Amino acid sequence: MPDTDPCAGLSLTLHRRIAEIPATQWDLCAGGDNPFVSHAFLSALEDSGSVDARTGWLPQHAALRAADGSVVAVAPMYAKSHSFGEYVFDQQWARAFEQAGGQYYPKLQVAVPFSPVPGPRLLLRADRRDDPRLARTLVGALRQACGELGLSSTHVTFCERGEYDLMGDEGWLRRLGVQYHWDNPGYASFDDFLDALASRKRKTLRRERRDANGCGLTFEVVRGPDITEDLWDHFYRFYLSTVDRKWGSAYLRRPFFSLLSQRLGERVVLMVARQDGTPVAGALNLMGRDTLYGRNWGCDRGDWPFLHFELCYYRAMEFAISHGLRRVEAGAQGEHKLQRGYRPCLTHSAHWIEHPGLRHAVAEFVEHERTAILGEMEALDAMTPYRTQS
Repeated sequence: MPDTDPCAGLSLTLHRRIAEIPATQWDLCAGGDNPFVSHAFLSALEDSGSVDARTGWLPQHAALRAADGSVVAVAPMYAKSHSFGEYVFDQQWARAFEQAGGQYYPKLQVAVPFSPVPGPRLLLRADRRDDPRLARTLVGALRQACGELGLSSTHVTFCERGEYDLMGDEGWLRRLGVQYHWDNPGYASFDDFLDALASRKRKTLRRERRDANGCGLTFEVVRGPDITEDLWDHFYRFYLSTVDRKWGSAYLRRPFFSLLSQRLGERVVLMVARQDGTPVAGALNLMGRDTLYGRNWGCDRGDWPFLHFELCYYRAMEFAISHGLRRVEAGAQGEHKLQRGYRPCLTHSAHWIEHPGLRHAVAEFVEHERTAILGEMEALDAMTPYRTQS
């Protein structure tokens, strides 16, 4: 009988620039739901110099190709010489392996650089998206690439639950994390959301908003092409000031923000606070099909009450309500988000470890970590401000 396996004859190619894969072919795989895996976003990182060998993020984008050269699946992948900018921390694994005489770096990272945003990582062409055999073929190709390149490991971070389950079935180690997301069940207004809260919590949020809006600032939402270069200059200053205060690294270069406006258009949503007409704070968001994703924020001074909550959380929630979005994801960390109506949500990652000894140690670590995280979820959810249902 003739071979009818739709995955027969596929080959994996690796690419040091996303420009080597036509945007139309990439986006047929990425889809339009999540802007962070779009060709536009990833190419803006590369073309601005924010992602390259110098920064320790060397693109190795994976493409599965049919016999005729057409792309049927892709994965945003990088060879990493460090573990910064990932938000799923594996430095402890690296130190242990290197103390035992191993070489942890370089490693392969399937991720969106500097963006702890959950979303698809195994990107299958639209007409093949429901084919688990193709997804398994891509997973196997990523594992094979790790071995053939002589690297220690491949890490697929902030992936979707279905991908997490698939890779677990294929022998990858699985890891959980926690973020805090706000769900919109169909509120007609911000007051509708407040009505869902316990009385004392509702009063707290109203006071925070009153104080933030009563300190002489004006607020506006600016989108895509309407974000001027002057406004981006201000925002980049805010971004650098936040990096300085947190002792971090300024991963993103100034041209990246201009390229966002040019390539993602109305999906770029900038919340701006002004004093006497001059921008003094800003919060950058990207809009997906049904989700608003918080990205970066910063301000000139730290003495405006509750300004961070107003720009990054409450204004984002209002935007989501007015635009019929289902969710706001405000980035990594921050149990303080619970008191503002954000609920704990699990995040998922999968890890292929080549070395048997390191693999065994990491397997024990993630199992203990997973048990602790699952045990913590109920306690975290009890900290949200919503009224108890009788």
